[in-house]
Amino acid sequence: MLNINSLAPDFFLEDKNGQSHQLGDYRGQWILLYFYPKDNTPGCTAEACSIRDNWHDFEANRIKVIGISSDSKASHKKFISDHKLPFLLLSDPDKQVIKDYDAKGMFTKRISYLIDPQGVIVKAYPKVNPLEHASEVLRDVVSAR
Repeated sequence: MLNINSLAPDFFLEDKNGQSHQLGDYRGQWILLYFYPKDNTPGCTAEACSIRDNWHDFEANRIKVIGISSDSKASHKKFISDHKLPFLLLSDPDKQVIKDYDAKGMFTKRISYLIDPQGVIVKAYPKVNPLEHASEVLRDVVSAR
């Protein structure tokens, strides 16, 4: 797991449409960077839908949500469409970013990082409960401000 109070490693990854995104593009915003094993599996769907269901609160607190897995862009496109996900999912087929963020295992580990507007990791979530994670992150952002 990456160290708290360290600068979050930058990266370039593509979204469902092949558009490249750099973590540094989102400086000035709070970021929930979450890693998950696989699109359309029970735990990953529960976590994504919980974030979706709390989306109004994420927007109200100006929190950018970025999900990363090794699934393909096409898989992400279907997952987003099937569950009406309003946030960004990025594909890491080479698992380099997954490795850089200590989320690599037999499957991608379910781990998240809360990154402040300066790009510093302020909290790590090594044991994510998919149903409670969105509420936990929202509480942490409110208390960190």
